[in-house]
Amino acid sequence: MNGKELKKNIMALLQCNARISNEEIAERLNSTADEVTAVIKKLEKTGVILGYSTIMRPDDDSDEVRAIIEVQVQPERDTGFDNVARKLAKFAEVRSVYLVSGHYDLRLEIVGHSLQEIAFFVASKLSSQKGVKSTATLFMLKKYKEAGIEFDKEEKNERLKVFP
Repeated sequence: MNGKELKKNIMALLQCNARISNEEIAERLNSTADEVTAVIKKLEKTGVILGYSTIMRPDDDSDEVRAIIEVQVQPERDTGFDNVARKLAKFAEVRSVYLVSGHYDLRLEIVGHSLQEIAFFVASKLSSQKGVKSTATLFMLKKYKEAGIEFDKEEKNERLKVFP
């Protein structure tokens, strides 16, 4: 396996399970732990790997409310959407920011403790930003899948046939 393929395969394994050991990666890819460690360190140093996170099942007791906010913005002359997107990304409530195609330009994922808190964020912080023309807020009601992981997978329990 060449270096490019090794790097690609290491990244794929880490995306599926960030806690997988370098030894396990090496075993799966027919490589050495030292080689895997070197590739991962290089990916971290060059900023390809920015961090590691945990996907957690939504908790019924959680007071966390999530929303998708679509934002229409006025692009700036030299930087387009970049400066506005970077400014919006700095808010603590904002988990992610994407430039998207369609009627709206940016898509933000927001986290708050209540519907009112998110509404306050939109009204007082987001809408008042220079370049923001309009917003549409979509509250996330239930999460079924995140980062390729299904939450409530339907279990297939086949019943044994009982013969009299």
